[in-house]
Amino acid sequence: MKNNVLFTILSFCILAILFSCTNERVTLETLLAEMTDREALTYFPEPAYTIKQFSSYDRKSLSPDKNGWFANRDYTHFIREDTIEGRHEFVLFDSDGPGGIVRFWMTFAGQGASKGTLRIYIDNGEEPVITDSVLKILSGGLLAREPLSASVSPETEYQRRGHNLYLPLPYAEHCMITYECDAVEIDGDKRKPSIYYNINYRTYAKSTEVESFSTKVLTGATPLVEKTCKTLLRPDFTDEKVESHSGSQILKPGDHLTFELKRKNKAIRKISVKLAAESMNQALRSTVLSTSFDGNQTIWAPVGEFFGTGYQLFPSKTWYSEVSADGQMTAWWVMPYQDNCMVKLTNYGEQEVEVNAEINTADYKWKKSSMYFGVSWHEYHQIHSAKPDPTQDGDWHFDVNYVNLEGKGLYVGDALTVFNTADAWWGEGDEKIFVDGEAFPSCIGTGTEDYYGYAWCRPEKFSHPFIAQPTGAGNFHPGMTVNMRYRALDAIPFTSGIQSDIELWHWAQTIVNYAMTSYWYAKPSFACNIKPDVETVKIPVALKRSDIYPPVVDED
Repeated sequence: MKNNVLFTILSFCILAILFSCTNERVTLETLLAEMTDREALTYFPEPAYTIKQFSSYDRKSLSPDKNGWFANRDYTHFIREDTIEGRHEFVLFDSDGPGGIVRFWMTFAGQGASKGTLRIYIDNGEEPVITDSVLKILSGGLLAREPLSASVSPETEYQRRGHNLYLPLPYAEHCMITYECDAVEIDGDKRKPSIYYNINYRTYAKSTEVESFSTKVLTGATPLVEKTCKTLLRPDFTDEKVESHSGSQILKPGDHLTFELKRKNKAIRKISVKLAAESMNQALRSTVLSTSFDGNQTIWAPVGEFFGTGYQLFPSKTWYSEVSADGQMTAWWVMPYQDNCMVKLTNYGEQEVEVNAEINTADYKWKKSSMYFGVSWHEYHQIHSAKPDPTQDGDWHFDVNYVNLEGKGLYVGDALTVFNTADAWWGEGDEKIFVDGEAFPSCIGTGTEDYYGYAWCRPEKFSHPFIAQPTGAGNFHPGMTVNMRYRALDAIPFTSGIQSDIELWHWAQTIVNYAMTSYWYAKPSFACNIKPDVETVKIPVALKRSDIYPPVVDED
């Protein structure tokens, strides 16, 4: 009898431990710790969550097979208008918990658009937890300093920036966000002024315990908030014990430099590459980084685009990558493997390229939830920005695809390298991300620059831990633009697959080069629709408009 009692008690203890391990309490502090833990991305999320987005997208966008799919009045659309204590509050966000807001972006245009009051109501409270000027909350440092609260580019006029809040706002039961703005006028399809917003949020399983955000919680977490801000601005800092593997080689056309890493239960923590060639621009595109983990090739991308600089060297610094003015390119994505890893740098160009590379590895605990790191790349080379068969309503825009993945994994970022050929903006297109076979995208946005954290097509450069524009030279004129968005708390889990698209929505009917890089983690039994494209990386890169549009000589 005594043994049975002891067995029962022991069983309950074991179950309690297992339950606590799989039902971790989510708090502001656990979310901040997760944000700066790159290794956390290598494990499928536990507790499980979904990522979705509320935005001001044009409500005429209903379905790919219906007119309006590319409707572009993506501003001043709200869920509804509430009257609260006599105030007219427009509802931007309304969701049941448990969950948390993990990225909040806005921009404004028109008289009075940004002069309103933002209110955040949590757990059905009658009074908002946060009430203040919208710009103070998002980018003015009211809740946290940079980079958790920031506007970009700092070189852009303040009112024309994208305003980003990355401080997480968890809630146990419910969250509603409203905007009170006396300038708003809505009359049918006529809306003014222009108010744009994108709000990414997590929703956890109902059994997940979440500590709701409050000013008291924020005050208690102040030391960790400050530490997080400092950490995000020092991506190269580590106290891990690492093994360094370095090599250098002058690669003739077709040659490769290979690293074979055979020690078990390791993870790449850092890859650093520097190239030297007569044409550095071509070398950045024609030198390809490919990687296989335990025999699974998951990475194939030109070196320049893998590190976020396109095919010209432009300095930038994010939480996951850095490109220095001297050409040193570094990435800190964690890339785990069980048995072995092969990293290869191949010269597919016609010139010699000197490659200097260093790879740091460290111990890694491979679990059932572990995933391989992947990077896919492809270019829509000399693609017409207008499809030849417009829709019935005369729309000639269309969707292009970053990547489709089948299996279980986590979508953690993407980048664009665009060579524009017109004196016109190329990036009106909205992201449309379909998760696990959904018919309508759970993330649909308001413009390419909005997706990448800035606003109003602005060409000014900027770097932030999670978003960057190393060059915007091609935003209004012929030239190249590079945009990057990397994810942490807003990484998108998928259990059966993901389709990441964006509209190619150019102001002009022209020809562009549109290269797309995607970053993701996936369980071993995955499939990716983007395959290595050797022939495209061999093509001479475009540096001027005439490289795509040959100059026309008037014979007369």
